[in-house]
Amino acid sequence: AEVRAAIAGVEDPTLRRGIDEVGMVGRVDIKRKTTTVTLRLPVHVWPDRPELTRRIQDAVGQAGPVEVEFEEMDDTQRSAMVERLVGPVGGEPAGLPSGGDHGHSHGERGPARTSPVMQPGSRTRVLGISSGKGGVGKSSVTVNLAVALAAKGYDVGVLDADVYGFSVPKMLGVNRKAIALDSLLVPPIVNGVRCMSIGFFVPDDQPVVWRGPMLHKALEQFLVDSYWGEPDFLLIDMPPGTGDVALSIAQYLPRTETYVVTTPQSAAQRVAQRSAYAARKLKLSVRGVIENLSWFTGDDGHRYELFGSGGGQQLADELEVPLLGQLPLVPALREGGDTGVPVHVSDPDSEVSRSFDSLADKIVALGPARIYRSELTVR
Repeated sequence: AEVRAAIAGVEDPTLRRGIDEVGMVGRVDIKRKTTTVTLRLPVHVWPDRPELTRRIQDAVGQAGPVEVEFEEMDDTQRSAMVERLVGPVGGEPAGLPSGGDHGHSHGERGPARTSPVMQPGSRTRVLGISSGKGGVGKSSVTVNLAVALAAKGYDVGVLDADVYGFSVPKMLGVNRKAIALDSLLVPPIVNGVRCMSIGFFVPDDQPVVWRGPMLHKALEQFLVDSYWGEPDFLLIDMPPGTGDVALSIAQYLPRTETYVVTTPQSAAQRVAQRSAYAARKLKLSVRGVIENLSWFTGDDGHRYELFGSGGGQQLADELEVPLLGQLPLVPALREGGDTGVPVHVSDPDSEVSRSFDSLADKIVALGPARIYRSELTVR
């Protein structure tokens, strides 16, 4: 009983829930002063086994030697775990469509569960990182901002909604796919950030050729059939432009705060403006502008404005929102995206990492957006 009480509060690194709370604690045997704890894992290949072992040994260590053994849950135990995590579901999941599908129906599903992040009273702040066009570094900003927030102790998730041009898993350094637990997908956690992307389900070189309804369905499953818990922040890497995904996000997550990424170039600023206006038409709150590629600092210490100057501030003034950050152009940022080691991880004290820290602090300080909608008026 004392051993069970000691390990009840041990948190599983993947689920970020207590192992006793989700039904992972099995037998506890004590023989010849050696304690053996058997953990039930939902699937045989479960990440972070060594870390789980260490945490249990730390929790029980004062009682003497501790051994941790693992066994796989049966179907009944696994289903019970899923219900503990997200509640019961009325129907089977529709299943993620293959990359070669062109928008055909995949059958009906029963009443779906809902995700805590989609509830009106959720504490999760949903940050939509958007841009008017590609090539401005939106995904790099999303990944490093997420890592910066996680480094400050926040529970952070990233949804890669750029289905056609998915890149977040590689940039974040994800080397394993989401885990399927019956009808639930458990996104992997890397660098303190939980991540879900279509990149887990199609080969890296395979194009995703879908019509709008398929995009809509995939985003629904990424939100509803994935275990996010209730993080402090859910960052959404939006596709460039103002198409179907923006419409779906507005429907599923009307509390989304939009942050527009642009470069100092006036042409980029004019295009980025369209994504902000589109967000406002969809009644999403536009909270601020992030200017990327603002300058390059040479070996001589001089700042070279290779992409011009003033575009970010001009856009912020036109939208009547703050310019929250200016991010320098540094090779390490690009290299981190290629190698899967974000610059905020590889060099947390660098100029660009400090810029992301400042950006994260300003977004935290803004607080949640207030939503004013006539359909939400209390009469």
